[in-house]
Amino acid sequence: MKDPRSIQIKDYNYELDDERIAKYPLAQRDQSKLLIYDKGEISERHFYDIPSLIPEGALMVMNNTRVIQARLFFYKATGARVEILVLEPAKPAEYQENFAQRGQTAWFCMVGGLKKWKQGALRAEVDIRGERVTITAERGEAHGTSHWVDFRWNGEWTWSEVLEAMGELPIPPYLNRKTEESDKQTYQTVYSKIEGSVAAPTAGLHFTPQVLDELDRRGVEREEVTLHVGAGTFRPVKSADIGGHDMHTEHIAINRSTIGKLIQHGGRAIAVGTTSVRTLESLYWLGLRAMRGEEEMHVGQWEPYETELSTPLSPREGAGVGPLQALLSYMDAHELDTLHASTQIIIVPGYKYKIVERMITNFHQPQSTLLLLVSAFIGDDWHRVYDYALSHQFRFLSYGDSSILIPRS
Repeated sequence: MKDPRSIQIKDYNYELDDERIAKYPLAQRDQSKLLIYDKGEISERHFYDIPSLIPEGALMVMNNTRVIQARLFFYKATGARVEILVLEPAKPAEYQENFAQRGQTAWFCMVGGLKKWKQGALRAEVDIRGERVTITAERGEAHGTSHWVDFRWNGEWTWSEVLEAMGELPIPPYLNRKTEESDKQTYQTVYSKIEGSVAAPTAGLHFTPQVLDELDRRGVEREEVTLHVGAGTFRPVKSADIGGHDMHTEHIAINRSTIGKLIQHGGRAIAVGTTSVRTLESLYWLGLRAMRGEEEMHVGQWEPYETELSTPLSPREGAGVGPLQALLSYMDAHELDTLHASTQIIIVPGYKYKIVERMITNFHQPQSTLLLLVSAFIGDDWHRVYDYALSHQFRFLSYGDSSILIPRS
């Protein structure tokens, strides 16, 4: 296996004009166009046709994360405004526990206009159900590109309620527009449940209750996982080779029943979106850790490649069953109903998929890690797929159209 760190990002470029980027979603989610890549053959339909393209009895896995109103605006005593984007809970570190905090909490955050905020507390005020609430923010140490920020507020409101009242939904920067009231609904999947993301799992934006009902009627089984999407998903690759790019850490949660269902399906699934892909493939490597008796449930960025370079693993059908069973044993030993883990996995050409057999995904930015993930799935045919989408008026990126990818083998 060739070391993937030498992959040149310039080889994964294409021309994407601004007018091809969908600034708003369609009025009806499932009316979006759907590109079908079926073992080399390319065609198109509409997303409402997706149930007819999924085999009866197949297992479809979706990410049920919900985007939080993570963009906050604070002010210095001088009146200067500072933007804070909350990324990941610091204390308490568990998402739901943090959202339930009253009076104070701490998060790792990105800070806009950092030079304006050298020291001292920032302040903001907001009305929550008729009560005037004052929120302060104090900056702590830097953690990579983010900073520890302590938040405090008066009243008995939870942090979730504070965010809902004062925060703004952080739509992707490439939309080049301000968040609008409609985004609060359209930038969430219809099945979003678990708060924590700063970006939507956008392949899921096309689903409607009607499409989900039709999938059920056709005997397609559905399971949900949670991966909270971080701002790093928008971070461009700035190094010439992919080895110079550091992937962000994302937190995942998987119920015991979902792992059991994956085992019933021979360790194979159809993934809705790249976040579900990253979650499912990470399960395999977490399972290998469990098989080795390791306690840390974290997948490092290059861990899959380092493992395969030292001990080549078979990509055969059902290869994921053993590691998945090891995860269940790990959960039994620790009396866990839900597995909480983290992943930095980067999926690039040369990666052998272990669990994902089909993928539903939108069209991604040039020279992005998400485009590399697609190339790892369908090989150099990604050029043909994107050329087709560009020449057939498909809409790109978060609010754009979708595709279903069925690899050759």
